[in-house]
Amino acid sequence: MLDKRSKQVLYAVVQSYIEAPEPVGSRFITKRFSMGCSSATIRNIMADLEDLGLLSQPHTSAGRIPTDKAYRFFVDSLLNAEKKSNYNDFPGEFMKHFTTKLDSVKSDINEMFSEVTATLSLMSNYVGIAVPPKPEKSTFKKIDLIRYRGAKVVALLLTDEGVVKNKVLEVDPQLTQDDLNRIADYLNEEYSGYLLDEIKGMLIGRIKHEKAVWDKLVAKAIEIYEQALSFGGDDIFVSDLYDVMNLPDFSNMARIKELSRAIKDKHMILKLLDELMEAEGVRVVIGDENPIEDLRHLSLVISPYREGDRPMGVIALVGPTRMDYAKAILMVDAMARCVSKTFER
Repeated sequence: MLDKRSKQVLYAVVQSYIEAPEPVGSRFITKRFSMGCSSATIRNIMADLEDLGLLSQPHTSAGRIPTDKAYRFFVDSLLNAEKKSNYNDFPGEFMKHFTTKLDSVKSDINEMFSEVTATLSLMSNYVGIAVPPKPEKSTFKKIDLIRYRGAKVVALLLTDEGVVKNKVLEVDPQLTQDDLNRIADYLNEEYSGYLLDEIKGMLIGRIKHEKAVWDKLVAKAIEIYEQALSFGGDDIFVSDLYDVMNLPDFSNMARIKELSRAIKDKHMILKLLDELMEAEGVRVVIGDENPIEDLRHLSLVISPYREGDRPMGVIALVGPTRMDYAKAILMVDAMARCVSKTFER
């Protein structure tokens, strides 16, 4: 447990390093912050913080820089403070304007989440990421079945959240376009308004208990719908890297390549974000805490968005471990709340 003065010194070093990535010395801290003690005292406290693994010294006679452990300590104090203030520091006028903007493009899920990631990136200079609503967590609205070629049929699925999925299915070649229309009408009438996850369970139950009494067309409808509901689930929206390349942390090409490689590996990022989707509020993953090796020089600030109590997807920022956490936490939380409000309208 750190005493009050040690915490003040640690926070001063972290904040100074976030603002400018240069080792921080005791004289700098004494001049800039009102600590009420000498430079020698600050130097001794910094040495103690280094012994605790919270600061490191790049080389003898240099100042100190924060470790991932120090960032964790700093971020936990920020999150506790933000919980008490209920994240209300973000400008209400921006929230109102941006929610209205999202509402105007809500019918096009691609445009909506491209807007979210681009705005996050522009405001923060970090990489904005958004995971759209998972199809299986969405509410079924309508399916269209269009004969394509031979036994192949295109299934076009639309959800209430604006998610559109299309898939080529193999069906009984004896089915005509009229049969497909009747099947689509039956599915739309029977299941519209249910979650896709719920429909899967309903189908399995009906197949198990009532198959013997179904007519042939309904059996074909169930068979087609089961195929149409199988998704890869690898959608993710990422802002471009232009803004992040202006940060000194990405001045060398190796770091840019690491970031680019990690983002291209959508499956790893999606796995990490999926694990955090059920969590409440903003979460921060710092440096070595990250299970993705190429992201261990980086931090992620993540918040789920919801429709009512139902988690739908995730909004995130990726930036250097010395990112401005206070600003990033507020922005990600604000964006997640804007998206949640848009889906709830």
